[in-house]
Amino acid sequence: MVSTETPVCEFGLKAADFALPCVDGKTWTLEQCRGRKGLLVMFICNHCPYVKAVQDRLVRDAKDLQALGIGVVAIMSNDPTDYPEDSFENMQKLAAELAYPFPYLLDETQAVARAYGAVCTPDFFGYNADLEQQYRGRLDASRKEAAPPDTRRDLYEAMKRVAETGKGPAEQIPSMGCSIKWYDA
Repeated sequence: MVSTETPVCEFGLKAADFALPCVDGKTWTLEQCRGRKGLLVMFICNHCPYVKAVQDRLVRDAKDLQALGIGVVAIMSNDPTDYPEDSFENMQKLAAELAYPFPYLLDETQAVARAYGAVCTPDFFGYNADLEQQYRGRLDASRKEAAPPDTRRDLYEAMKRVAETGKGPAEQIPSMGCSIKWYDA
């Protein structure tokens, strides 16, 4: 497991389009995922300890952001060959077990992860209503263990601001997680 930090936010960068299979059996597009006030694109997976530590917070924050008009989508881009926990079948099981309130999509070719510049799980990309990037930071202070329950909700607060003003905060703390498991070249 290689720990990686995300790069800084590229304010104004447009969200890359996609059409990916979902654990619900449908194909979801960027347009279908966006909310009237913006979009949160999360690159996550099943096996990563950084993601496992915050799964309940991902669900909580997604519901809270959806109530503010922010669409939420999760994308799994890892090569499941060496990480069978990340298989599509296991994605379906986990999404059902945790009652994910957002589409959980498979990026089998890893083209979407590359288009977004995703580097780790979790990696969060927040966009305003015009699908311009406004956030590329952490969920909260959690790492491989969840931070205390009263910790500042960096992602939620940033995306709430995006919903209200269309702009993300100037100061953002990078997310940290396991590197994306790329297919061998």
